[in-house]
Amino acid sequence: MNASSQIFRLPHPLPLDGGQALEGATIAYETYGELAADKANAILVCHALTGDQYLASPHPVTGKPGWWERMVGPGKPIDTDRYHVICANVIGSCMGSTGPASAAPDGKPWAMRFPVITVRDMVRGLVALLDGLGIERLHAVVGGSMGGMQTLSLAANFPERAARVLAIATTARHSAQNIAFHEVGRQAIMADPNWRGGDYYGDGSAPDAGLAVARMAAHITYLSEAGLTEKFGRRLQDRDAKSFGFDADFQIESYLRYQGSGFTRRFDANSYLYITRAMDYFDIAEAHGGTLAEAFAGHAMGKGARFCLVSFDTDWLYPTAESRHVVHALNAAGAPVSFVELSAPFGHDSFLLDVPALDRVVKGFLDG
Repeated sequence: MNASSQIFRLPHPLPLDGGQALEGATIAYETYGELAADKANAILVCHALTGDQYLASPHPVTGKPGWWERMVGPGKPIDTDRYHVICANVIGSCMGSTGPASAAPDGKPWAMRFPVITVRDMVRGLVALLDGLGIERLHAVVGGSMGGMQTLSLAANFPERAARVLAIATTARHSAQNIAFHEVGRQAIMADPNWRGGDYYGDGSAPDAGLAVARMAAHITYLSEAGLTEKFGRRLQDRDAKSFGFDADFQIESYLRYQGSGFTRRFDANSYLYITRAMDYFDIAEAHGGTLAEAFAGHAMGKGARFCLVSFDTDWLYPTAESRHVVHALNAAGAPVSFVELSAPFGHDSFLLDVPALDRVVKGFLDG
């Protein structure tokens, strides 16, 4: 698919939950499909932790297809013959939007001077982009995992901005287990001698080893035990017997090492620190007296958006109970919501993979 890659410079400082403001922030985004004259056919797709704006077009670093190419395109569930689809790189990331690798006002990379951000800060950046594009109300906002967090945050904080909210494989707040896995990854990065307090830009020695380990640990949480057993089991990698050493004897070891090393080609270690911290801080109810239903009060009695939540039965990172918690809150707020748990063997990553039932849910909700 052809896509138009663009950079939007925010005309005003971006206020942050931490009390600071980002001056001159930029947001990198891509669009697919034509925007209608009344601008009523726009769909915002929000990406996950390690995603980017290359939703349905080849990644410029890896050359791989867009991360949701199977879902977005002409005649696909998110049909670009009908909809104008926008996907933007979040603030704090490293694919063109302002983040720790970007130049600070003194011309040097922000590095760890970059302010700590939240998911709500990311959403403020996305809303500023929509303002710049002249889109007052989206046909829908869609996202899985951290992208789903953004959809829920947009619904809670900007209830008038979307007519439909589709949140997939996500949660309303990070659990202790979620935070624990992220902390393992952050500590792996910061323990790498090449991290040097985050000041590794420009000298050709980034903390790739630490970032690779962080990716390996996280990737395990995206899979299911059944899926891992079916795909790898205890099969050996390119050998007939155990080496009685510490090479990658097992196929799963080799797979994880491949995932880790490939990730360092396209992602910045400091961005990984900042984005995982934003996810760990995520708790929609916190700003509403601890009551999640209050966060969605702007959607009562059909005043706001229609919601659809999707979970997967093998997702143990954001299990079905997390989606049900959101659904119950939406019911309590009087917001229209549908919910489905889908069966798939792929664990949390099911929203990215070939699950035809998800295609039907997405198309039905967006077109209905």
